[in-house]
Amino acid sequence: MKPKAKFGIGVAIILVTLSCLAYVGAQQSKTYYHTISEIPTLNGPALHQRLRVGGDVKNGSIQHYSGRVDFVLVEQGKALPVSYVGTDPLPDTFKDGAQCLVEGKVQPDGRFVAETVQAKCASKYEAAPGGQAQPGSATGDAYQNGKS
Repeated sequence: MKPKAKFGIGVAIILVTLSCLAYVGAQQSKTYYHTISEIPTLNGPALHQRLRVGGDVKNGSIQHYSGRVDFVLVEQGKALPVSYVGTDPLPDTFKDGAQCLVEGKVQPDGRFVAETVQAKCASKYEAAPGGQAQPGSATGDAYQNGKS
């Protein structure tokens, strides 16, 4: 076999392998956003996909266990039990009543196993009534006075 033919076959094998790896990686990294009320309606392949769900942490629902943290997300009267099993520490803003976005998979028993948790304090960065930023807030005094 000629050297050019061997080189061409080698390049083709490398390109096909890289394309397959890129495709598989893209498929596995897809994350679909659903509301808590949509979770019970999912079926088939949608149940096995990586999901992102948002809601508010129910007051008094946070429980710390060895290797996981359990809590309940609520949204429009619907509740979703969540177990966080990720390795990253929970954010400082993760507390009762905080808005929270979790990413993971739904288990057959209806529990959501989260690998990542993002939380923010619901009232910390809101504008005051009338559209004016509150003093000391992220858009407060320093920005109104032209300082940065």
